[in-house]
Amino acid sequence: MTYSTILQRLHGGEILVCDGAMGTELQKRGISSGGCSEEYNVTHPGVIRDIYADYFLAGSDMIETNTFGCNRFRLHSHNLEHRLQDLCTHAVALAREAMEIARSNGRNGVLYISGSVGPTGTMLEPVGDALEADVYEAFAEQIAALAAAGVDVIQVETMMAIEEALLAVRAAKEHSALPVIATMTFEQHGSSFSTMWGVSVEDAVRALTDAGADVLGANCGNGFDEMIGIIGAMRPLTDKPILAKANAGMPVMTDGVAVYHETPDIIRPKAERLLDLGVNIIGGCCGTGPDHIRTIRELVTTRNGK
Repeated sequence: MTYSTILQRLHGGEILVCDGAMGTELQKRGISSGGCSEEYNVTHPGVIRDIYADYFLAGSDMIETNTFGCNRFRLHSHNLEHRLQDLCTHAVALAREAMEIARSNGRNGVLYISGSVGPTGTMLEPVGDALEADVYEAFAEQIAALAAAGVDVIQVETMMAIEEALLAVRAAKEHSALPVIATMTFEQHGSSFSTMWGVSVEDAVRALTDAGADVLGANCGNGFDEMIGIIGAMRPLTDKPILAKANAGMPVMTDGVAVYHETPDIIRPKAERLLDLGVNIIGGCCGTGPDHIRTIRELVTTRNGK
């Protein structure tokens, strides 16, 4: 059912709206950085649920779970690896509650929960000391927990090393029957774009397609202007749906806090340009919040003719 609803909608030409940032929203709501944000699913459930609900009410068709770093490697640094399944389960349960809150406040239409799967924070051999089998098992454990909790899609995101991205996509395909989104984070180098580890847009599209990703794309990075160039390079290379989630520009450190200055009005024409380029799912990353998503929703509703 999930496959048919999400992918058929996309292949039928409908544009979907995803959410904005989680981390910067947590900061805005008084939760200091430095802790384990995934633990907040248990210690601050109301805050997490409110962020989810605010995105649904702003117009997101799909929100990501607060599980970006919910893998055994990242959780180990907080001595929380033994709670991985519990933290994933709480993240999804809060998203379901937020969905009901949104519906009770007039939000209509089919809504989705995307299980966020970020990098492990390790480096694979021979560059680092992480074994491929261990990284694969870490992704498989997280993805199985998210699938069991009831997410509608797996979202592998913010990847920079293609080897790690491919392990995550393979784990998603082998440990769930869900659609798989795979996005990498690119930077501009002259007239081209590549990840911090030197993966070009072309190489990413080819490798992720071969691995079986259902939706490709890019997230994070330096802002909507850069994302326009990335998607402009990516769209001619694939007929798969493309997701774009850009930051609200480059952050400026103010009193030790990263502040993003691209307002919803500033990103409006840039988001419109991304839609012109053929993006199928659009949202925001660091620095974007419900107001940014509300602006994107207005643009997408016009494009969808609804």
